[in-house]
Amino acid sequence: MTSNLKIQLKPTRIIDLPILFQFQLDEESGYLAAFMPEDVTDEEAYLSKYTKLLSNSTVNHQTIWFENNIVGSVSKFIIHEDNEITYWIDKKYWGKGIATHALKLFLASEIERPIFGRVVFDNFRSQKVLEKCGFLKVGSDRGFANARQK
Repeated sequence: MTSNLKIQLKPTRIIDLPILFQFQLDEESGYLAAFMPEDVTDEEAYLSKYTKLLSNSTVNHQTIWFENNIVGSVSKFIIHEDNEITYWIDKKYWGKGIATHALKLFLASEIERPIFGRVVFDNFRSQKVLEKCGFLKVGSDRGFANARQK
């Protein structure tokens, strides 16, 4: 892991969405994310959902670029009147510090606070990313996760 990563965040464009869709097809990634759509293979539904989100003024959706490649995304959205963040890194780029670096860049420009991040109880890497970015555990809850079917 290095702090000299050449990471860029760029507003997500519709043409980025097919690449981001491919990342979420990885089974291990989906399991760790846990809260996935019922049918992760439905590209039409994915593209429709995210195309609408790109025009939603309450959503800040950024594509993460590393070495001139799209490697993930980071977003702020509102759920139950709370600002929340979510991020996704292509599995090929795990362990390089990209998630932490990208989230720090994102939080420096996304000024709405408070902002929350949710992570499944056994996704220790993502918990570590949130901690490195200043998040504190403030609670826990339970919910059904399609990717785990429980």
